Parts: sequence; structure tokens; C-alpha cells
Amino acid sequence: MKTLAFCPILWYHFLMGNEKNTAANTPEMVTISRAEYDSQQAQLAELAELKLQNQWLLEQLGLAKKRQFGASSERLQEGLMDQLSLMANEAEAYAYGTKNATAEQVAVKAHARKRQSGNVLDIVPEGTPTEVVEHRLSEKERTCDTCGAVMEEIGKEVRRSLKMEPARFWIREDVYYTYACKQCEAETGEGNLRKTSKQPTLCPGSFASPEAVAHIMTQKFVMHSPLYRLEQEFQRQGLKLSRQTMANWILQASDTWLRPVYDALHRRLCQETVLHGDETTLQVLKEPGRTSTSKSYMWVYRTSGCAEQPIVLYEYQPSRKAEHAATFLKDFSGWLHADGYQGYHKLPENIRVVGCWAHARRKFDEALQTLPKEKRQDSLAATGECYCTRLFQLEQSLADLTPEERYNKRLELEKPVLDALLAWAEDASVKTAPKSALGKALHYLRERWPWLIRYLEDGRLEISNNRAERSIKPFVMDKKNFLFANTPNGAHGSAISMIETAKENRLDPYRYLMWVLQSSSVMTASGPGRAEQLLPTNAPEVSRSDSENRK
Repeated sequence: MKTLAFCPILWYHFLMGNEKNTAANTPEMVTISRAEYDSQQAQLAELAELKLQNQWLLEQLGLAKKRQFGASSERLQEGLMDQLSLMANEAEAYAYGTKNATAEQVAVKAHARKRQSGNVLDIVPEGTPTEVVEHRLSEKERTCDTCGAVMEEIGKEVRRSLKMEPARFWIREDVYYTYACKQCEAETGEGNLRKTSKQPTLCPGSFASPEAVAHIMTQKFVMHSPLYRLEQEFQRQGLKLSRQTMANWILQASDTWLRPVYDALHRRLCQETVLHGDETTLQVLKEPGRTSTSKSYMWVYRTSGCAEQPIVLYEYQPSRKAEHAATFLKDFSGWLHADGYQGYHKLPENIRVVGCWAHARRKFDEALQTLPKEKRQDSLAATGECYCTRLFQLEQSLADLTPEERYNKRLELEKPVLDALLAWAEDASVKTAPKSALGKALHYLRERWPWLIRYLEDGRLEISNNRAERSIKPFVMDKKNFLFANTPNGAHGSAISMIETAKENRLDPYRYLMWVLQSSSVMTASGPGRAEQLLPTNAPEVSRSDSENRK
């Protein structure tokens, strides 16, 4: 495959060598026929096409190497920061028609790593139990070798260490008694019977408990541990719990107890006015009417930073058709942050799509990576990336403003940069091959410009769709470990939705899931009423985790 891929390169060099030899052998002007002239022109056109193919292949090779071996960060490289400051001044000057304009200084908070404490008390949560083991000498050992007297205790040294043990498991027996009235039985021959009421089982016909299921879900969707690994770990502890049993527990608990809460969160999600959406591929092995290699999708929808209650919901669908998003968001009306996928632009008119500048910047970063290091600083790709980075810097400086203040500041500071960027892109497109990495970056920018600048219309909107990308990352991590789902039911997103929503609300996923599963089975209310009571806002204080940072 490598030989075939590089055939254009080899053919190009072969023709160039022949051209050089021909030129060396015919130094004088010669007269040729029209047919020979046309043949030479065709060869030159072919050479130009081969040159473009050669450039494209080299770009793809560079990008492939970066994806496999390079860092995923899109930070502006060293040497380009000076260009960014100059470019920012130029951009704003271009927009205002003067070369003397200066850009507002943006103060970016410095990041300093916190030094890891050497005291165990600084890393454990408050209230952690302490086991005290005292080491004293016996009376015989305290006898003075000189005078024979018993030594007295005059001081002590405390050395603290962190102790751990594997997860514990035990059996709980719920004993339900039956009572009879012996007096009635003696008088009438029929005694009244009374039984203690039984709590509903979490999974009918099984020995599953809320604690066990919550633990398995947390290990699978938070720690990204496949069920076969959990099975092996349990076996090492002497617990013979199969992966099939664990899978059935997750599916039954999700469908019976978590699904109503998921539906309640869905209703609340659609009441918001600003949302984020994204999707990623998934392989499902056993799906009716489809082969095991068919490409399926997991969609994610979530609230924006302006929402009072963060919500993250996943939905499995067998395809990437826009109708799936339209169905899920049928009760929603407002702004939807998304990437450049055209399916989002087929949604109803009451859903206004907002473009993602992170994707636009990523295109210029990819174009930059295809160039030799010595040519990057003064390249058009670097200029495009600097424009995009300038916008993100300005956004960072506006983070603490109210939506109204942010709206006005964006028009004052960012719109001139955007106007200058569009003018520069129009000019750069004329000089750039359309199929090159830079050409594709410019095409992406110009084609999606109406949606990219839409964030200027409301101060609640964000410059990128990174919030949705961060929310779908846990599932991508799961996919790297699980590789595929066995059935569509296994691909359902109720459990992972509960977990990611809990994390966004600064809840401990395990404690929140355990609370939902425990409460669901004993609640007298049913339907929407029960589900509303189990939302993250109503979670008990014991479920809260101050150490869980909001992403």
C-alpha cells in the first residue's frame, strides 16, 4: 500500500529527471511542431497535477504522524506569540482603517502547579477515621542498664501512613415474618394473618442490591473498566460474579429505575434556551437488519454554562441522520452549539445553530503541522491560527462579565478581528490550492462563516462547542476500552447520562446512583412525580462531592 500511495511522487521525480536531461541535451532554440508543443504542454499540466498530489500526500503523511505520535494540544507554538500580538494590532487596524490602532491588552491568569503535600492529613477528606497503634516498651525493656530503675515516658514520635484495603462485600439477609392471631383461631377456627411488607427487588429474580449495581456502574462508566476486567478482579477476591450477570443488572436497573429520571432530565433540558450537541461513532455487533461492521452513533446533548442545573444526556441511534436530533429536540427552541456537520443545519427553524471556532482553529493547526518547522512562523496557516487564538484570548478576558456586558464587549473588541479575518481569508484563498490542508481550512472558515459569527448575537452563547466535546469524551474513553457494544440495549445511554449529570452537579457518582436506586424501589409516588424527586438538585448532602470539579 505504501508503494502504491507514493507512485505519484516517484513518477513526478522520473519526469523531472527526463526534463532535466532533455534540457541539457538541447541548449539551443529549436523549432517543433504544433503536435509536439501540445504534447509538452500536456506533460507540464500533468507535472503540475502530480506536484499537487505530491504535496497532498506529504500533508496527509504529516497529519497521520501527528495523530499517532504527536501531542493533541492545539496551543499556539513557541515563536508564533509575537506574530499573534502584531497580527492582532494589524487586524484591528485593518478593520478601523488605521495602522496606529493598538489591541487591548488581555490579562491571562498564570497557571501554577500546586505542590503535592507530604502530610497524609492534607490529602484525605475530613472525617477520615484514624487507627492508632501505640508502640511501648515492656517494663523489662524499660529497665535502666546503669542503675536498674524503670525509665519514664518523656515524649513520643508520630508517623502517619495511608492504609487501604480492597472493596469489601457481604451478604444481607432480609427476614420477613408472618403473624397470626391465636385467639381468633381458637374461637373461630380461622386466624387472622399479617405479614411484614416486602421492599421491591432491584432486579426481579436476582440478588442484586443498589450498592452493588451502583458500584459496577461506577467502575464501568467512571473508571472505564470493562466488565470482563471487573469479573477478573472479583474472582481474585473470591467472588464468582460473571460479566453476563453484571450486564443484566445494569440493563434492568437502567430500564426500570434510571429511565424515568432520564426522561425527567430530558424534559428539563428541552426547557433551556442554549444547548450543546455532538456525536461520535459506535460499533454495535448484534443489531437487527444491520451487519456487525455497520457504523452507529452515540449522540450527546447538554446544557450550556448559563444553565442553573447542568444536564448531560446521551442517546444511541443507528445512524447520523438529522432526523434523530430533530426528534430528540422536538420540544426545544433556542440556540444549539454544534460542529460543522451539515445535519444540524437541517433542524427546524426554531433551532438556531451556533458554529464552533475550536474546529476552525483546528483546521489551521493541521495545516500548520504539514509545514517544515522553519517555514511555520511566517506561513498563512500561522496567520489563520493566530487570528483564531486572538478571539479565544479576548473571550477569556470576558469570562467574568454578565451576558449583557459580554455582548457589548464582543462587538467592541472581537467584531473588528472577525472582519479583518474574513478579509484576510478571502485574499488568502486566491493564492492557495483548494485541496491543500490550508485550502481546506480556508474553505471551512468561509463556508461556515454565518454560523461561526452567530455567537456575537447573544452574550450567553459560547465561542466553541468544547463543552459538548468534553462531555462526550468519557464515552470515547469507554469506547477505547470496550471497543464495541453487543446489542442496542447495551448502547443505551441512561446509566452514563446519570453519571455525567451527577459529575456536572458536583455529586459523587456512586453515592448519587445508590441513592436513586435505593429511593426508587421504596417510593410510593410513581411516574413523573417520583422521577422529579430524584433529580440531582434533590440529592442528599451525603451525595455531594466538593472534590469533584465541574468540567
